[in-house]
Amino acid sequence: MRLSVVAGLAVGAVTLTLYSLFDGGAWFWACVGTLLVTTGGAALASRFEVPKWAVPPLLLLATAVYLSATFAKEHTWAWVIPTKASALRLGELLAEGFTDIQRYAAPVPAEPGVSLLTASGVALIAVLVDLLAVRLRRAALAGLPLLGLFTVPAAVLTEPVAWPAFVIAAIGYVGLLVSDGRERLTQWGRAVLVRRARTVGTDKADSGRLALSGKRIGATAIALAVILPALLPALSPDPLFGFGVGNGSGRGGNSIGIPDAIAKLSGQLSQQRNLTVLTYTSADDRPRYLRIYALDLFDGKKWTVSPLRGRPEDRVSEGPLPPPPGLGPGIATDRVESRISVSEDIDPLRFLPLPYPAVEIDADGDWRADQASRMVFSTSDQAAGLDYRVVVNEPRPTRDQLDTMDTPTPDSRFLVLPELDPKVVAMAERVTAEGATQYAKAVLLQEWFTRTGGFSYSLETKGSGGGPLSRFILTGRTGYCEQFASAMAVMARVIGIPARVSIGYTGGTKIGKSWSVRTQDAHAWPELYFEGAGWLPFEPTPTGAAGQGTARVPDYSLPRPTEVTPSADPSAGTSSEEDDTATHSPTRRNLRDFDRDLGAVPVAVDPGTPVAVKIALWAAGVLLLALVPAAARTLVRRRRHALVRRGAAGRGGAEPAIRAAWAELCDTLTDLGESREPSESPRALARRLTEMYEFDAEAAAAVTAVATAEERMRYAASTPPAGPAAAELSRVRRALTGAVPRRRRMGALLAPRSILLRVRSAGTKVLDAFDRLEGVRLPLSRGEAGTR
Repeated sequence: MRLSVVAGLAVGAVTLTLYSLFDGGAWFWACVGTLLVTTGGAALASRFEVPKWAVPPLLLLATAVYLSATFAKEHTWAWVIPTKASALRLGELLAEGFTDIQRYAAPVPAEPGVSLLTASGVALIAVLVDLLAVRLRRAALAGLPLLGLFTVPAAVLTEPVAWPAFVIAAIGYVGLLVSDGRERLTQWGRAVLVRRARTVGTDKADSGRLALSGKRIGATAIALAVILPALLPALSPDPLFGFGVGNGSGRGGNSIGIPDAIAKLSGQLSQQRNLTVLTYTSADDRPRYLRIYALDLFDGKKWTVSPLRGRPEDRVSEGPLPPPPGLGPGIATDRVESRISVSEDIDPLRFLPLPYPAVEIDADGDWRADQASRMVFSTSDQAAGLDYRVVVNEPRPTRDQLDTMDTPTPDSRFLVLPELDPKVVAMAERVTAEGATQYAKAVLLQEWFTRTGGFSYSLETKGSGGGPLSRFILTGRTGYCEQFASAMAVMARVIGIPARVSIGYTGGTKIGKSWSVRTQDAHAWPELYFEGAGWLPFEPTPTGAAGQGTARVPDYSLPRPTEVTPSADPSAGTSSEEDDTATHSPTRRNLRDFDRDLGAVPVAVDPGTPVAVKIALWAAGVLLLALVPAAARTLVRRRRHALVRRGAAGRGGAEPAIRAAWAELCDTLTDLGESREPSESPRALARRLTEMYEFDAEAAAAVTAVATAEERMRYAASTPPAGPAAAELSRVRRALTGAVPRRRRMGALLAPRSILLRVRSAGTKVLDAFDRLEGVRLPLSRGEAGTR
């Protein structure tokens, strides 16, 4: 029975590593229930000697009953017994859970389907562990299903599993091995501890030292597994498989997981600290949006990324990138070189923030470009602390050119939409009804969000899918950049314009000679496709003081001067390019004034912690940790000297003073590498030290006084009236330290063995406590009782 319980506890310990995958605790209590059912059933099966082959089916049946009563209670008979309807309901929930896990990035909302799927998986692992460890007595092989459970968070999360969770999981597995070993050894007799005299006397077999060695090996392995990766940054864990919001494969089966970009954007915009993310300079000294992700799939609830493709020939180090999709030869472009420096203090990031469309990238590491989205990523390198050069070939289409461009989709996914609220579809058609061309319709959409639609900017409203999207467009009309970008992209697809949502940063603020981009410059914007110009960014989010301060509206997306007046006819004839440039110059002048005013706003720049300071702090921390034993030894010495002084003054009693003086003498010898024989009396020790080190008269008298006081206290009929003086104790220490080489004196100062031995003794006592717990016997089964 005990081994069954330990096996269940081991599964529970590993299950705790799943905590980062879910939002909420419903999954946890569902797993606790399945573990109680499987562990209790396994213990009862051991108690009543159920045949080994019958235990797994019985445990699975008990789990099915529990899950039916928990997740499909209304379809069961008498609220407990499964029925055909409850089985169908469980199947539906399992399918929903699998769909939700594929749809959401971690942490996944703990919906009933997700909780059911997780609890079922944990139950299956528990049954496998019980089969291997308890029924087949192959506890080591039981580590395989436990490892399979552990690899789920290790593979899914971009962040490593927290070390406390790892330690608990490892202790669970080591405890299973120890319990199995104990079960095997106790077949020879009752295990006893022989390293203490009071435990000797039983005629049963001894397994204490074997168990002690196994525990020490397990504890050492766990400690090394936690400490070594922390000391060696090169061993930082990476995700094993892709998961969540878009995944893509690289060469050789490598993959990269894309975090929940929308959630990360919301967190950066709402956090209080506005830290520097990166700085950059450009040849024309103009700000540009820096894109990280391009989200092209919308399922009605969330925007996600299509699988990425990174072939060997797609390495940015191989040379210039191919021309961006859709860019034709008749469009003027600005070829601008920028240099970007990413802060070392950002969260782990395997994508490069880049202006679009980049045509040349010079960055250290294995960075590859997905040809469809032009996202640049790496499966082995991080963007933090990276300095790189990028050349962008930015299209500069005119309004007349955009008016003549068609919008054939480069891929069908850029127009795919789920079933939408009919009112949202009608609103998109109504807003763009006066647009004669697709470009005019896109401008009308942007104007509706920024000026004529009554929208306002706020960080309080979150969410953009399903119901939140309809509320934002139809009634609420308050949100932040993610709602505006998502809504415009959806409405653009409704009217037939290929669209996607980009997430990254605005161009930031000019500080000195460079542009500074900070966490609150995180931004989302839509990109619309026009054949001949390619993907062009639009800006539906309100800008300036009433919106996102560093967001900027592209020149080509501004309405013509005749369109600014609400009473103007949007279908009026088009002017020539020369007339357009002349009439639009006041608007361009206003934008320049706005940019200049924004750049004049004082911004406190956080330069971050210099590398030299970080190294110094790390070295100081290591030094302080190394000096902990020396500090502890100093505190012990001072406390003992205080006891000796109080005893000599007649305040604290002679006995504590004598014991403190003798303990200090013994610890000094231990620190200096001098051993004291257990059979050696205090007087014999004093005589040997005096002769060995040739003490002078004062030192010899001092060590003799300490030893004589200890001997009289041990063997005399009454306690001596006073102990040795503090000056005598200090004289003995000086004499001993002066008689040994400098190397041993330094060792006694920096790494006192007396303190280290106490730490070792404390560890031994902890292991003794485990031994005593293992000696507790559970009620015997009928089979065991019959053999005794």
